[in-house]
Order: sequence, then structure tokens, then C-alpha cells
Amino acid sequence: MYNLKHLLLVLFIGAFSLVVCGKNFQKSKSKPIPLIFNFEANASHKNKTAVLSAATFSNEKGFGFDFETENNASFSKNGVSFEKSTYFSIAVPEGNYAVTVKMGNEKSHSEVTIKAESKRVMVNQVPISKGNFKQFTFNVNIRNVKIDNSSVVQLKDREKTELNWDDKLTLEFLGNGTIQEIEIKPISNVTTVFLAGDSTVTDQDVEPWASWGQMITSFFDTNVVVANYASSGASLKSFKGSNRFKKILSQLKKGDYVFIEFGHNDEKHKGEENSAWNSYSDLLVEFTQQAQQKGGEVVLVTPTQRRAFNEDKKTLRPTHGDFPDAMRAVAKKLNVPLIDLTEKTTVLYEKWGNEPSRKAFVQYPANTFPGQTKALEDNTHFNDFGANEIALCVIEGIRDLNLPLKKCITKQTPDYSPSKPNYISSWTLPLSSRYQIEKPDGN
Repeated sequence: MYNLKHLLLVLFIGAFSLVVCGKNFQKSKSKPIPLIFNFEANASHKNKTAVLSAATFSNEKGFGFDFETENNASFSKNGVSFEKSTYFSIAVPEGNYAVTVKMGNEKSHSEVTIKAESKRVMVNQVPISKGNFKQFTFNVNIRNVKIDNSSVVQLKDREKTELNWDDKLTLEFLGNGTIQEIEIKPISNVTTVFLAGDSTVTDQDVEPWASWGQMITSFFDTNVVVANYASSGASLKSFKGSNRFKKILSQLKKGDYVFIEFGHNDEKHKGEENSAWNSYSDLLVEFTQQAQQKGGEVVLVTPTQRRAFNEDKKTLRPTHGDFPDAMRAVAKKLNVPLIDLTEKTTVLYEKWGNEPSRKAFVQYPANTFPGQTKALEDNTHFNDFGANEIALCVIEGIRDLNLPLKKCITKQTPDYSPSKPNYISSWTLPLSSRYQIEKPDGN
């Protein structure tokens, strides 16, 4: 199956002749990507693919509207407009891509949110005034399971249908706006920030679940691309056993970063050999040294706290045992930077307090989401608001450590302190249209 898909992708990118709206659009064999998709009827389509109707994505075509949202796309001579969640997918091979989206409308005001792949936030509610046009550029990492001719990443069954692993680049447009053009260009001269972790880090594929790894993407400029290999339910041991860290090492180049956050699931392994001071510490050392041998810059990140208040409803009860201390000790031993997210989230939740802190987690009454017949009461996994606050804690950590990476934080990213958090009443992000009530693996 992989070889067949790979062949289709090569054929699509190397050369294609497609019929769209009754017109032939040729791509020369000598003309590699960038791929440019133009939605304007009156524009020149030389060296571009004209998309002038709501064509549904197919592997044969290699692009199109996805997840049955083609009816949300309204075409005019000036482009394609949307007022509801609209997905557009393009088949591309593994790699890093600069995506540029040109948008605007002569007749109406727009407010645009763009997410990539599994709900990675790229553009959040940016206004475009009537008669004006804007160009958004952001970087997207695309990956597949192949590592080499003899090894692959071993996905869980539920991951096999996730957007991060489906051999295409998917953009979700939310809010309202008009798209004139989408350009996708491969890039190599950027710093990759690899993320290794569990469900509190991973790109959660569907609402209402979210993690900091898919929010932090919007805080970096185009000198950085985030490659999030974290997996729900993962421990250091399973991350290694499923070849996820091997995959990171296969992609890692000198100057890239590897952020490593584990603990939630490691602490569930029984036996002294699996304690914080044994296999957990040993694997942290192993991961760190292997990444450093490839020229990577490692940042250890202690696990986010669970929302577990004491009876006083003011202070948190520690739930991670010795694991945060073990990671702190490894960071000190190896002289590598550490972001103490356990400490930061303790301050954060206690500052919010017992009741307000619920608003950062997946806690919703029954019937809030389609098919949700029972209340959701999760004290580990975040919603979009909570995940964004945790991402800001990580950004604060990067700044506090004075890492060179801080130069790549956008100027628009605010200063942040968990002792002065945001509240959900002053923060919004349009929800994606895909939902799943089943909680992620891990706790």
C-alpha cells in the first residue's frame, strides 16, 4: 500500500494532466513543486492548477475539498468563499513545506482561522478589512511511517485515520473569507522543533481534545517548523518501542530541537525497574545523548500537572511522584535545558482556582457536542483554551532559558506568566468540525 501511494504521489508531483471545469492543466516533467492552486476565474493560470469548482479530494486527482465540506465552498470570479469549516487537501510526499494562502474580498470583511493537518493552529482569527487582501505564510511538517527499508513507525489503530499520517497536506479554513490562491513549496533551510511526548503534547486530531504541541505552531515564525511525533498514551518505553524516536533521529539535523515530555504514562508501569530513577531516567539519558550525537538541541520538559485539587480547593495534590524530580536530575547531570512544566502548571491551576480551572480541560455537560450523551469530566486532557495556555508556558520557558530558538518567536506572541493567566472569557478559537467523544489514550 505504501509503495502504491508513493508512486501516485510521485506521479502527481512530477507531472500531471488534469481536467478541471473542462480545461486541461499541464505540469511539465521538468517542473517540480511548488504547487500553486488558483481559485479565481479571471486570473492567469499559467504554471498553476485552476480550481474553479468544488472538486472532492481523491488520490487519483491529488487535491480537492475534503471531509464532505465541498458544499461549504462558494465560487465566484474572485475566488472561493467559505463561512463554515472547509477542508482542502493536497497529496504531497514527506517533508517540510511553506504554505502561502492569499485571501481577501472586495465586498466584505473577513476573519480567518487556518489549521493544518491534525488541528495545528497556524492563523488565529485574523481580520481582513473590506477591499483589502492578505497573504499568510506558515510552515507545515508532513510525515509518513517509513523510516528505512526495514523499519516503520508502529501506529495505533486509531492513529491510522488521523490527518497527520494520511499522505496529504490538509488545511482547514474557519471563520469567513475568500481564498484566491494556495501555494505549497518544499523547504529545507528551517529549524525543526521535534516534539516527543504523550497525549498532553500530541496533535489531537478531533474536538474537543487539544494539546500544547498543536497550539505552539502559531507562536513561531517561518524560520521554524514543528514536527510533533507525540502520541496519546505514550511512555518513554513505548515511544522507543514503536520506533517514534528512531523516526525523529532519521529526520534530525544539526541545530534542530527535540523537546521531550513524558511522565503521565511512565508512572503507571509496575516494578522497581520501571521507577522514575531507573528505566525512566535511563531512557531520558539515552534519548538525549542520541539526539545530541546527531547535532540536536535537547530540551527536557517535566509533565503537566493533573487538575487534582486538595480538599481546601486552593492547592494541588502532586500526582507524578518522583518523575519530575528524576527529569530535573537528568537535566542537571547532562547539563541540558529544562522547562519545568510541572511547576508552571501548578502555579497556573492554583492561580485560576478550582472552578475556573475546569474551563481549561475537557469538562462539558452532556449534549455539548454531537453524540455526547454523558458529561465529559477529564482532569488531564485540555481543550483548545487550556492547550493554548500550556503552549504559552512553554514559550515562557524558551524565553527564560534564553534559547536561540526564542529569536524565532513571533513579535505578536505576548509575554506570559502562569501567575497572571488568561481566562476563557477573553479567549476564543473557532472549533473544527470533526468531533470524537472517546477520550485519548493515557491519563
